[in-house]
Amino acid sequence: MKHTIDAENKVLGRVANEAARLLLGKDSPAFQKNIVAGNVVEVINAGKMKMPEEKMMAEKYASHSGYPGSQKLISRKEVVEKKGVEALVRRAVYKMLPKNRLQDIRIKTLKVVK
Repeated sequence: MKHTIDAENKVLGRVANEAARLLLGKDSPAFQKNIVAGNVVEVINAGKMKMPEEKMMAEKYASHSGYPGSQKLISRKEVVEKKGVEALVRRAVYKMLPKNRLQDIRIKTLKVVK
């Protein structure tokens, strides 16, 4: 089943929450958490989301290679400049999905359109 979410004038967390719920299939009466629902979720107008400038600089994303002293922190603004708004939405939805073998399979059915 295909679902479309309009992200215009919405906050990132609300859009990601709705997309994660639909990817899980929680809206279906035949919901089973161990089976991929097969829903395709498309987020449109991702570039028109509400993103306050203070939060763009304050929110940091961390990455670590495993070596001592190799933690890198980048702000949301830097992520948008390098990878685009699509990366923010995809990352937020990915973190909201259950951490299991189906997480990667479910995130592949998410389409983000600027």
